Amino acid sequence: MMKQLSPARKRLLDNALTYGIVIVAYLVLQLMSNAELLSSTLEGQLIPICAYVIMAVSLNLVVGISGELSLGHAGFMSVGAFSGVVATVALQQVIPMDSLRLVAALAVGAVMAGFAGFIIGIPVLRLRGDYLAIVTLAFGEIIKNVINCLYIGVDENGIHFATSQAALVLAEGGKAVVKGPMGASGYSKLSSFTAGFILVLITLAIVLNLVHSRAGRAILALRDNRIAAESVGISATKYKMMAFVTSAVLAGAAGALYALSFGSIAAKKFDFNASILVLVFVVLGGLGNIRGSVIAAALLVVLPELLREFYDYRMLVYAIILILVMLLTNSIGIRQFLAQRFSRVGRILSKRAMKGVEN
Repeated sequence: MMKQLSPARKRLLDNALTYGIVIVAYLVLQLMSNAELLSSTLEGQLIPICAYVIMAVSLNLVVGISGELSLGHAGFMSVGAFSGVVATVALQQVIPMDSLRLVAALAVGAVMAGFAGFIIGIPVLRLRGDYLAIVTLAFGEIIKNVINCLYIGVDENGIHFATSQAALVLAEGGKAVVKGPMGASGYSKLSSFTAGFILVLITLAIVLNLVHSRAGRAILALRDNRIAAESVGISATKYKMMAFVTSAVLAGAAGALYALSFGSIAAKKFDFNASILVLVFVVLGGLGNIRGSVIAAALLVVLPELLREFYDYRMLVYAIILILVMLLTNSIGIRQFLAQRFSRVGRILSKRAMKGVEN
């Protein structure tokens, strides 16, 4: 008999499989891109895929691991996106190297989104269930509307903020970066597929290590039975806040990566629909299943592009595929039905085989 693997070894192999899938996908896509086997549309989707994979994994930390329903995750992505863009323009003279400036922009986006997550988490994490979902949805919309009212410029004296275009006064040679509802424009595209791949690996390392750490076990205990966990001294506020802020930090980095892959970005890109889209990735991949979030996010971002040949029926086919996948992967009733049917067919075939042997 084969020796049964210990839980630690199983966890190590499971994590290695997750990293392996990401690495193999990166190598295959790089080879296909170098050989010009990817269409220009799909090649342009590589960086957004990385950003949405990070978003799905980070949201799964809140929804799947922590057990809290958040509907404002795109708000943290927008904070990271606009913070990263402003940082890129402000540091252009200080850090002329694009790769270093990208790292600085990702760090600034992550820190600003983490700070926003901490501020929002103080009142939000006192709520549970549907109340938490509605409040996070409200905060996501508040963040979007606040950004729509901001005018941010950069000149030799630093960064300037205003709430109207007329109030934004810049020195000679200054540049308006964020222009209210028009969003941010006029900055360099710094993101690359390799940078997105590295950020995905960093995200996986942070989330997987957190889940399997002492803090992660405390978060899981609070999810499974909050009263029992608090009775043994586990602080619900501390560990819920840890998961929420970590998720916001990763979403901010994803937002900066996403924004710096385009020449312009607007706050309307990060509305309620964007939060729901990321939540669909998480649910489809499986709550608490990190590898499932990676696969679901990558497939569902690419799927609309692969279905373009259907023209007007593209989104209808996309919706039907979503429904079928959900039914086949997450419906216990259907799995039991199929298992019963297949077992019944197997019993019938075995009986007929036995009769044939007897005859």
